[in-house]
Amino acid sequence: MTPAQMRKLDRELREYLESMVEGMGRSERRRAMEWYLTGLLLEGERKSTEPMAARLVKDASQVEAMRQRLHQCVSVSEWSDAEMRRRLALKLEQRLPEVEAYVVDDTGFPKKGEHSVGVARQYSGTLGRTENCQVAVSLHLAGERGSGCVALQVYLPEAWAKSRTRRKAVGVPAPVKFQTKWQIALRQLDDALEWGVRRHVVLADAGYGSAREFRDGVRERGLHFLVGVQGTHKAWPPGATPGLAPKVEGRRGRPRKGYVVQGVEPWSLEELVRQLPQEEWKTVRWREGSLGEQSSRFAAVRVRTAERHAKRALPSEEVWLLVQWPEGEEGPSKLALCSLPADTPLKTLVRLWKLRWRVERDYQEMKGEVGLDHYEGRGWRGFHHHATLCMVAHGFLALRRALFPPEAYAMDAAHGAAPTSALAAQPHRPLPALPPSPQSPRSSSRAVTHLIK
Repeated sequence: MTPAQMRKLDRELREYLESMVEGMGRSERRRAMEWYLTGLLLEGERKSTEPMAARLVKDASQVEAMRQRLHQCVSVSEWSDAEMRRRLALKLEQRLPEVEAYVVDDTGFPKKGEHSVGVARQYSGTLGRTENCQVAVSLHLAGERGSGCVALQVYLPEAWAKSRTRRKAVGVPAPVKFQTKWQIALRQLDDALEWGVRRHVVLADAGYGSAREFRDGVRERGLHFLVGVQGTHKAWPPGATPGLAPKVEGRRGRPRKGYVVQGVEPWSLEELVRQLPQEEWKTVRWREGSLGEQSSRFAAVRVRTAERHAKRALPSEEVWLLVQWPEGEEGPSKLALCSLPADTPLKTLVRLWKLRWRVERDYQEMKGEVGLDHYEGRGWRGFHHHATLCMVAHGFLALRRALFPPEAYAMDAAHGAAPTSALAAQPHRPLPALPPSPQSPRSSSRAVTHLIK
């Protein structure tokens, strides 16, 4: 956002920031948090403390003082990430139109060296390869008209979680132990429900959906899932009722104890899909996109999954197997399992499944517009403080775009003017010199106005 755009939205932005930082310590801390959020929202190529400080003041002699305040706010101050995320989650839940899903995902941050919290050679879906990076698990609230991130936690590989030296160097809190990504995601769902966010269907890719424990955990929380799964997973064919294998008289050795269906083993999901009759396949249109109407060929059948069936693991409840197989392709492109009721229409399943695209938009905007991946520190606290403030800044943009979509065009550069990306590259100091420390305990209510007049 340009300073002119921020001045135009001064009242709304001031009220939004106040609702986020109210009660977060002394007035100096609250004011620094508002400065940091303002810096994240202002246009500019880098959103680390020094470049933001330069954009927040007009007098170059005040840059270092502002940088120190921003650094103190994000790397040292002990304010509650959880409380600010709670406020953000409830605001998005209440004001973002037509929220109907939780979306679970993770994103990567490429790094050099080995000292930043959680950094390791590990696979990142964002990068599409194994790379030296940090990975963070996130939870989003999403609907057709908008979405926002409400939780984000760095994933600690086992080597990090078990190393006292490395944990101490970056300040990992003692209660934080090794957790898989799906365990982190379940905890984030617990937090959202505890905060008072309504129950929505949970969407996730195969990195989470392939874990039976994750799917069961979602159901134990009274939520439905619609999650990607790999084609190698096993399931019983539609209509099958698995039971324990009967004892075979006269058979030597250990008796079979697993589940069977009339002596037949379960099929892989891809094998099952290839056996579906032609009438099961329908062309479904789910959204009008920038490239026109989006449609593909889908089928959905009811199955029971068969993970560890040979070791007496119970079959799953009956769930939907949703498959996308575009016309002309050699095989299915996407498979998903869904616990929604048996009378759920195919078009509803497809529309909800395609809501997952919102998380990619969130990551793009959080990294490209508010600098989620620009944090330069190494510590646990700084990483999560910066991430929380980026989530809050992005939340403001998400609400503006969802509630007032025509204004997005009015706020853009005038016809023929340089685009925002070009403007961002131009150095400027449109704001006044850093003011002295405020004396009034309610000074935070004037922070944004003072900065951008």
